Amino acid sequence: MQFDFFPSRTLTLYLAKLFATRILAVLIMLVLVLQVLDLLGESGDILAYHGNGQAQLMYYVTLRVPQLISRFLPYSVLLATIITLMTLNQNSEVISMRAAGLSAHQVLAPLLLTSLVISGLSFVFNERVVTRSFATLDAWQAVKYGPVPKDTGLRTNVYLADGRDILYAAQASGPGNTMTLTNVTFYVRDANGAILSETRAPTATYANPGWRLVKPRHFDVADTTSTKPISDLVAPGITPDKVRMTSIDSDGQNIFELSRSIEAMRAAGRRTSELEAAWWHKISGPLAALLMPLLGAVAAFGLARSGQLLIRAVIGMALGFAYFVLDNAALAMGNFGGYPPLVAAWAPFVLFLLVGETVLVRTEE
Repeated sequence: MQFDFFPSRTLTLYLAKLFATRILAVLIMLVLVLQVLDLLGESGDILAYHGNGQAQLMYYVTLRVPQLISRFLPYSVLLATIITLMTLNQNSEVISMRAAGLSAHQVLAPLLLTSLVISGLSFVFNERVVTRSFATLDAWQAVKYGPVPKDTGLRTNVYLADGRDILYAAQASGPGNTMTLTNVTFYVRDANGAILSETRAPTATYANPGWRLVKPRHFDVADTTSTKPISDLVAPGITPDKVRMTSIDSDGQNIFELSRSIEAMRAAGRRTSELEAAWWHKISGPLAALLMPLLGAVAAFGLARSGQLLIRAVIGMALGFAYFVLDNAALAMGNFGGYPPLVAAWAPFVLFLLVGETVLVRTEE
C-alpha cells in the first residue's frame, strides 16, 4: 500500500464524501450570510427605481449568487479542509490510518482528488454562468436598476491617444462607422506632453478617417485665445473599433471571448497585460481549491491531546488566507505592469504549492 497514491477504495470514498459534504455546508452558509448582507446594501438602490419590487430583488439575487459562489468557493474548501481534518484528528482516525501504514500524502489523496474535481466544476461554472451573471448585472447597474436597453455600444469617459494628441469624449454610442461622440475635447500636445491647444465640440461623427467636430471651438494655450479652428477634422488615427475596445470587462467574458478581445487590442497596438493576466487567472483561480488541502493539512497531524490542535488549525487558516492576499496583490501588480501576466497569475499558486508540500513533508518526517 505504500506504493499506492490512494488508500483503499472504501477509505477513499469515505474521506471524499466527508470532505465534499463539509464543503457544500460551508459554502451554503457563507453564500447565505453574504447574500443577505449584500442585498441589505443594494435593496435601497433597486427599489429606488419606480416600479421595482419583490421580483427585481429576487432577480438581483439570482445574478449575485453565482458571483458569490465563484468568489468564496476556495474559502469554503479551506474551511472545510480544516474542519474535516480536525474532526479526523480528534477522533483518532488519522492516527489509525497512519498506524495502518498510510503516508501523509495518502491520507490527503482523497481530499486532493475531491478538490481537483471541484476545481474543474468551478472552471466550467465560471465560464458558463458567472461571466454571464457579471455582464448582465453590470448592464443593469449601469441603468440604475431600470429596464436594460438593447446594446447600443455605449461607452463613457473615452480617452484615446492619437500619437502625442489625446481625444476625449464623455460618451460614445452607435454601431460601426455611424458612431457618434458626445462632449468631445481634442488636446494637441508637444514632445514633453504639455498641452498646446484644445478643441471642444458638443458632438463628433466619424469621417473615415478622422472625426468631424460639430460647432467646434479652439483654445490656444500660449495665446489664451479662443477661435474657430481652421479644420473640423481631428484624430485621423482613431477608429470606431479602437473606441469600442476601450472598455473590456474580463469578468464578463469567457476565456474564448477574452482571447479574441486580447488579439483585437494587440492588433490595434493597445496594452493587453491586464487582460492577459485575467486570462491566465481564469485557469489558476479555480485551481486554488486544489491548494487548500495542502495548506490546511497541518491540522491533520500531531496529537490532538497535546493541546496544539487549535494552533495547528489557525496556522492552516493563516496559510490559506495568505495565499488569497498574495494572489490579489500579484494580480494588482500585473495590472500595473509590475509583473508579467503569466507571473502575476501563477506565481502565488506555485509558491504556496511548494509551501504546502514543504509543510506536509516536514510533518511526515
